[in-house]
Amino acid sequence: METEMEQIFEQANKRFLKNHLDLLECDVSERTLCGALMIELHEALKNTSYVGYYTDVEYNRSRNGTIKTCAKTIMNGALKEIKINCDLIVHARGTKSPENLIAIEMKKSRAKMEYKESDRNRLKALTMHDFNGTISGDGKTIPKYVCGYQLGVYYEINSRQRSILIEYYHKEVCTHFYSIYY
Repeated sequence: METEMEQIFEQANKRFLKNHLDLLECDVSERTLCGALMIELHEALKNTSYVGYYTDVEYNRSRNGTIKTCAKTIMNGALKEIKINCDLIVHARGTKSPENLIAIEMKKSRAKMEYKESDRNRLKALTMHDFNGTISGDGKTIPKYVCGYQLGVYYEINSRQRSILIEYYHKEVCTHFYSIYY
């Protein structure tokens, strides 16, 4: 069963593919593609209870100007901080609760595997439910680490095959994935 955030993303993605197919066919940069998807996500939010939330490309700052980080426990139990510079996020910019809705990482299929894995690890960390009480939930307190995104989306474009791999992340886990052709 699709979650509400998945429905919002799916609606935006359908509009993105319909309205911006020329960008995919021209094989433009990830930033340009994220900008086009950002427009469609903004439109998809308008008819939901999340009207007033923001869609931002490469947003990386807290309200106090510090760079946002998220925490991820790695295999040996040590804590590693990961700087957040997500390709695209849907969030409240610290003004509402829930604060964090959707985090999207976009990659071209020809990107190095280490970059793809780094993006996937960032989505796992961002979709952690909570890290030792780091989610404030009051719309005022800035937590040390950012997490609690309701949905993480890994979006990989293969221009040769004219396909897109979409992976959904919930609470640190890739719950399902599929490919579409354009």
